[in-house]
Amino acid sequence: MALFSTGSSGFRRAQGDLHLEAVTKEFAAFTAVDDLSLTVPRGSFFALLGPSGCGKTTTLRMVAGLEQPTRGRVLIGDTDLTGSRPYERPVNTVFQSYALFPHLTIRDNVAFGPKRRGDADAARSAEDALELVQMSAMAGRKPAQLSGGQQQRVALARALVNRPEVLLLDEPLGALDLKLRRQMQVELKRIQTEVGLTFIHVTHDQEEAMTMADTVAVMNAGRIEQMGHPEELYDLPRTSFVANFVGQSNLGTGRITGADGHDLVVEVAGTTVRIPRDRSAVTSGPIMFGVRPEKVRISTEQPAGAGNDVKATVMDVSFTGVATQFLVTVPSGAVWGVYEQNLDVERNTIRPGDAVWLGWDSGHAFGVEADEASAEEARVAS
Repeated sequence: MALFSTGSSGFRRAQGDLHLEAVTKEFAAFTAVDDLSLTVPRGSFFALLGPSGCGKTTTLRMVAGLEQPTRGRVLIGDTDLTGSRPYERPVNTVFQSYALFPHLTIRDNVAFGPKRRGDADAARSAEDALELVQMSAMAGRKPAQLSGGQQQRVALARALVNRPEVLLLDEPLGALDLKLRRQMQVELKRIQTEVGLTFIHVTHDQEEAMTMADTVAVMNAGRIEQMGHPEELYDLPRTSFVANFVGQSNLGTGRITGADGHDLVVEVAGTTVRIPRDRSAVTSGPIMFGVRPEKVRISTEQPAGAGNDVKATVMDVSFTGVATQFLVTVPSGAVWGVYEQNLDVERNTIRPGDAVWLGWDSGHAFGVEADEASAEEARVAS
C-alpha cells in the first residue's frame, strides 16, 4: 500500500529510491519492455544503455508518466506512481530537443516553471539554476542567440530549478558535436554530484554511459542483459550481447574440454585457450570465448609458454596517434582487433600480409554462453 495514495501533492512529495516492479509495456502484438524490475538508489547517476528499439526510452517514459505500464508498478520510495499523470510526479525530463520558449529570455525560460507554481522566489531560483550550469552571463539572451551546447545547459537548468526527485535525460547530448558532447558529459556528472539528485540517463552511446554513470543497465529486446558498474560490464561481460555492445571484443566459439586448476580448458577452432572459472558464465559444453583488443599482444614470434596464443595474418594497420590498431585474421576465419599503445621509440614494423602471433593473459579472458547458432557450430566441429 502506497504511503501517498490520494491527491497529486502526495505524488509530488514522494522521496526515495526509484523502483520498477515487474514492469511490462505492450503495444498491440509488440512487447517493448518485458517484465523489467530494477532499483535506482536515490542520488545516483544511472544509465540505461542499449540500441534503438531495445525499450530504454519506453522505460523512461513510464517513469515520467508519459506511458502507463501494461503490467507492473513504478514507485519512488513507498509511493506508487502507477496511473498518475506526468505533472503529478516529482520527475522532470530533459529531451534531445531543447523545447525552449523562443520569445522568452533565458532567465524567463528557467523561471517559467516556478512562476507558474506561484513560487515567490522564482527569480532567485532561476538565477541559482543558471549559475549551476554556468549560464548566468547569458540570462538576458533569447534561445536563438545561443549555441546548441548552451541551449542544452538552459534546458537542464529549467529542469533542475524544479528540484525534482528524479531527473530523466533522454539522449540529451545526441544533437551536439563530438567535442561539445564530451564537455557536457563532464558537466552533467559535475552537476549531478553537486545537486545530489537521481539522474537516469538513456543513451545508445556506450562511452557516454560509462563516462558518467555510477551504474549502467544494458538493455536488449525489452530486458536487462546485465547491470553493474561500468568497469564491471567492460571487464567481465556476462552475455555475448554485452560483450559486443559495450566496447569491442574478440570472440570465438568453442567447447569446454576440461579443467586445469582454477581455469577452464577450451578448444576454439583447433586452438587451446584457458579461461578462469570465475570469469566464465558457463562451465561445460559450448562456450563463447572473448578477450578485449587492448589485452592482446602482437608479435612476429610465438610467445613463450603454452596456450593462450594463436597464429594470425595481418589485414590492416592503422596509426591513431596514441595507439596502433591491427586487424588480423585468426584460423577460424574471424577478424580480431589488437590495440597497442605507442610507448616505444622504435616504430612499428608489422605490415599487412605479415604472419604474426597473438598472445594474452588468461586472467583477461572471459566466457559467455554461446548463442544457438554458435553452439551448433561448436557441436559439429567437435
